[in-house]
Amino acid sequence: MPHRVAVLALDGLLPFELGIPHRIFGRSLEPAPGNKGAKLYEVVTCSIRPPGPVRTDSDYAILVEHGPEALATADTVVIPAFYELGPVFEEGRLTEELAAALALIRPGTRMVSICTGSYVLAAAGYLDGRPATTHWSSADHFQRLFPQVQVDPDVLFIDDGDVLTSAGVAAGIDLCLHLVRRDHGAAVANEIARRTVVPPHRDGGQAQYIHRPVTEPQFATTTAARAWALGRLDRPIQLRDMARQESMSVRTFTRRFREEVGASPGQWLTQQRVERARHLLETSDLSIDQVARDAGFGTATSLRQHLQAALGVPPTVYRRTFRASADTP
Repeated sequence: MPHRVAVLALDGLLPFELGIPHRIFGRSLEPAPGNKGAKLYEVVTCSIRPPGPVRTDSDYAILVEHGPEALATADTVVIPAFYELGPVFEEGRLTEELAAALALIRPGTRMVSICTGSYVLAAAGYLDGRPATTHWSSADHFQRLFPQVQVDPDVLFIDDGDVLTSAGVAAGIDLCLHLVRRDHGAAVANEIARRTVVPPHRDGGQAQYIHRPVTEPQFATTTAARAWALGRLDRPIQLRDMARQESMSVRTFTRRFREEVGASPGQWLTQQRVERARHLLETSDLSIDQVARDAGFGTATSLRQHLQAALGVPPTVYRRTFRASADTP
């Protein structure tokens, strides 16, 4: 049976964010010739009330055909952003109607929020003592309202196993693609990203989107340095060499890089090498030592340490999991 995703539509919802799970999960197919594989997910939209219209933040309502009982059959529940937060936003508590609906969710169900949907997860206690994120403009208020949550306002999303949170709007796409990649491997996620015309993995975090006063015009970027580095991930790359590609000092380059990407050059390089290693583990028969060299980690020990830190599994387990998934007819 396909993995069942229930998307909870609440009053004041943002139609764009409501459509993200349907676009990403609903179009994910098993690898097959001609992209005719079976659907990997079943996506349904539900309300906390009986079937009927749900208000949006625009000048129209959406007719939702499933009530809260759909939550009881879900393997994953997604809560997109909504603006009519009421007590959830003002007091950090659920309404009786919302609490009753969430009580139908089975233990062990994967919980996902997009943007301010994280307020619902926090008010319901799902985020107590756990790391989470939300839209950067709401991060301070969110932290004051829910001091028990470890808020990180700089990342695009946080995967904490069975509970995942994302930043605003487009970060919901990043998170849903991440889940497809986690469930079925990079090949499936990359294909749906290509069809959706979005990058399969975005660099950096929210820091690059936060408005800050600019004291002087800045026309130079670090784009050429990143392209140069991506073409030689299998070789040693020094910070001064990247700065030289942009004719900048190391100090200026590091500051500009962090402003544009939301991460340091070293963090970004590690992320790119992990992605290269994942791709090679899923799509090639190269030995672990060769994957380590081609991805720029040098040794199998280094690759194992970085993959364990990033994904929680060693290379052999990762390959076994996703190669088996890709080979299943």
